[in-house]
Amino acid sequence: MSNDEEHSGERAEPATVPTGDPETLAEAGELLRALAAPVRIAIVLQLRAGERCVHELVDALGVAQPLISQHLRVLKTAGVVRGRRNGREVVYRLVDEHLAHIVVDAVAHAEEDSEDENASTVNAP
Repeated sequence: MSNDEEHSGERAEPATVPTGDPETLAEAGELLRALAAPVRIAIVLQLRAGERCVHELVDALGVAQPLISQHLRVLKTAGVVRGRRNGREVVYRLVDEHLAHIVVDAVAHAEEDSEDENASTVNAP
């Protein structure tokens, strides 16, 4: 993306446009539903940096282990993360980088909206 596109909010069109058939749209909806919780978004952001086991996610996010495990189960069922056993621990990773981009773009968008609201409040007469 060029610098002009980044600041104008325009994005380059993808080389191929998704078909939008009902089955694909349903799968996309399930994926977005799986990503629709703040803790799951935080987990994806952590896994974007590399593999993590449950206790590392607990420490990084300050969330109880049972809750992290529950959210990981949702993400695993949705195909967002995979786990592999490493001795007594299970190490989790993102299935692919596309998923991290979805989350990063959503967080960046929310931050832009927040900055815009703060700027308009500060500049209000």
